Amino acid sequence: MPPAPAALPAAQPGPAPGAPPAIVSHQLLSAHGQRAVIRGLDLRIETGQTVALFGANGTGKSTLLTLLAGLRSPHGGTLEVLGHPLPAERWALRGQIGLVAHAPLLYRDLSIAENLGYHARLHGLPESRVDEVLGLADLQERRDQPVAALSRGLVQRSAVARALLSDPALLLLDEPLANLDPVAAELVAGLIAPRPGRTRVIASHDPAAGLAEADQVIVLGSGATVKYVGPAGPLSVADLESLYRA
Repeated sequence: MPPAPAALPAAQPGPAPGAPPAIVSHQLLSAHGQRAVIRGLDLRIETGQTVALFGANGTGKSTLLTLLAGLRSPHGGTLEVLGHPLPAERWALRGQIGLVAHAPLLYRDLSIAENLGYHARLHGLPESRVDEVLGLADLQERRDQPVAALSRGLVQRSAVARALLSDPALLLLDEPLANLDPVAAELVAGLIAPRPGRTRVIASHDPAAGLAEADQVIVLGSGATVKYVGPAGPLSVADLESLYRA
């Protein structure tokens, strides 16, 4: 059986009074070539909130996550993450953001432990942190297997382990429970669960599950439209389904 989520590291303290919001954007614009993918997105996400990100395939959810991670530069508007304007100060966010994307961001020819060790060295983390995270993700017995030999579910768990290595203040999660069996999904859900001081943005195609844990909701539509940005409380699953169809 996997280890209980109670084995997580100690929670981060809550934000200090007057701390800046985790994410602020104004009229954010991103494009692929000549085609706008996100246009006119205004956000204010407070530290410690969970944001559910919804939208049909191709509406810009993954693009938004890469913008927030500092991996893509906006084409217009302004964006600040953890108090740092992007892209000018993306260097200051190293180690503060954990990203689980559709691509696992792992070297296929390296083992799980080698991948985590490489990322730990990038962030100046001790080797003991690698062992700790491998234990939390129940990957000790697989630690020496190359990523190329793993099932999709094990690759996903390894990607989550990589994202958690630096105990980040901001987690950006693109369908983090994809490809996981029920036992592994329960384990990973515990690892990425809300914690004081940690902000989460979770892209999902499950309205009920997303709404259940969200403080704020973003719904993106086709044609670079922003269909909804605001609190989760007023929304029902039926409302979200209507926004998808609108």
